[in-house]
Amino acid sequence: MTGFVGAVVEAWDELRIHKLRVLLALIGVAAAVAAITGVTAAVQMLSQAFQEQGDRDVGRQVTVRVDAWPRGEQSAAPAALQAEYARVLERYDISWASRDWSTQVPFRFPDGTRPADVRAVDPDLGTMQRVQVTEGRWFVDADVEALAPRLVVNRAFLDRLGVADLSEPVTVQLGDVAPVRSTVVGVVENRWSGPDYPAEAYVLYDQLVRWYTPDATPTYGQPAPTLSLWVPPEIVDELMPRLQSEVAAAVPGWDVSTWDNRSTGTAMLDGATRWIVLGVGAFALLLGGLGLVNIALVTVRYRIREIGIRRSFGATSGRIFVGVLLESVVATVVAGLVGVVVAVAVVKNIPADTLFGGLQDRPPFPVSAALVGMACATAVGALAGILPATVAVRVKVIDAIRY
Repeated sequence: MTGFVGAVVEAWDELRIHKLRVLLALIGVAAAVAAITGVTAAVQMLSQAFQEQGDRDVGRQVTVRVDAWPRGEQSAAPAALQAEYARVLERYDISWASRDWSTQVPFRFPDGTRPADVRAVDPDLGTMQRVQVTEGRWFVDADVEALAPRLVVNRAFLDRLGVADLSEPVTVQLGDVAPVRSTVVGVVENRWSGPDYPAEAYVLYDQLVRWYTPDATPTYGQPAPTLSLWVPPEIVDELMPRLQSEVAAAVPGWDVSTWDNRSTGTAMLDGATRWIVLGVGAFALLLGGLGLVNIALVTVRYRIREIGIRRSFGATSGRIFVGVLLESVVATVVAGLVGVVVAVAVVKNIPADTLFGGLQDRPPFPVSAALVGMACATAVGALAGILPATVAVRVKVIDAIRY
């Protein structure tokens, strides 16, 4: 151990002597390590952004959906389906679940009563699908028992009301025959820009059927509310067939199907980007390593007399080989550390919310990326040092002293 430490110290001293020569080669190595580390971290944030976008569309991994359609007019009443949904949540101890039903409901806007697209949901949907409320708040459990419906609307809905924001209480009449005054508690942004974007609103399912029952009952050919369950991945394969058979048994005359979103992950994106990053980084490291080899060979040529004198005083071939090899390794390790520090500083200051579409769960800087960068730098140093070390070992003592 003492010999190894001594060799490292000796290598560091040699680097200090030849620091100007080595510095130019190490700049390339440090830049390559910074690129590998930084791009790997950026790719992880990009993957997280894609994952969160998928969560907003179909729910977090793993979300199971149960869909049901009545086959005929004599099918079981929807109340039986809702009761079975409640039993399923209790039977399997599901913590996160939401009914989800899309329909159209009339609202009284300043220019008259107009239908708007409505999603009737439960409060858990906000977490399960990462609903981003830019103003106000999302539903809470207490809203279910409120004496009037609560609404979370999009910006187009608010514009149609002629309201700029929620600085003052905002209400709107829901329904046409017997309208009820509803309170807007939150605002979400339109999914895309455009002057003709439709007005949309979220409402709690229990409140919708309480205040707008005539249009909240599925008929022949129309689906009932979907039940979405956020469950651990390890139970999905066993849970799905059970859900389908149990719900179908509870509502005779209905078609029941189940679906999960495991096929919508970002594994393919992760794999492709990882190989691209590794390829670009390997090429950059190769260029830096070639420069380091050239400088190391030149340095060894100028140190032939020194090497001969050390051999004449008893230095073994192994000691000479390790000493020259460690010069390259120590140099690239230092360059790797500098590259990792630069990458961390850059990634930490990236405006992720702007570049990646508003990350909710920004991933921490990946330690694995730093370790990969350091491992690559060390490997390049070892490969770059083998040829100069071999040349140094083959130097004959008498020729070196004469040189």
